[in-house]
Amino acid sequence: MQGRNMTRWRDPKTDPRQEKKSNVITPQGHAKMKGLADHLRRVRRPELSRKTGEAAAMGDRSENADYTYNKKALNQTIAKIAYLEKRLDELTVVDRLPADTNRVYFAAFVTLEDEQGEEMEIRIVGPDETDNPRRWISVDAPLAQALLGKGLDDEVRVAAPGGETTYIITAIRYQSPEA
Repeated sequence: MQGRNMTRWRDPKTDPRQEKKSNVITPQGHAKMKGLADHLRRVRRPELSRKTGEAAAMGDRSENADYTYNKKALNQTIAKIAYLEKRLDELTVVDRLPADTNRVYFAAFVTLEDEQGEEMEIRIVGPDETDNPRRWISVDAPLAQALLGKGLDDEVRVAAPGGETTYIITAIRYQSPEA
């Protein structure tokens, strides 16, 4: 059976989309997600609905590229709104600093030194906030899992694609939840 909603079969045990995500988020990430959902609901969806209606009024929908494009974009926007609203309901906002700020926990900025002496700063955030250019990694990532609970000057070993890598924690800091 073929159809536009058919996809290839994926084994649920090995499909990365089936992996459980942590349900934690920083206050800044929550505000950003909520703002995006609000923008899509109040601005983008009505705009696409209007454009789809105008394109539909032009006549034959089967050969109307504007209608097809806007209808597809509208459906994607509706799906994104539904996903964001469901995800926002599941999330727990971590809005306070940990009791021991000398250890690595959620929302920590951690400076690591590798075996070559090069330093990098990462931040441990929720899976919905990851940002590679800013080096914000998911709390579910192997590096973050290895860092959680560690203290200053602790050595951390992480399995990487190029082999096992060792890091030393040189700094730990937290941003105030209000910032």
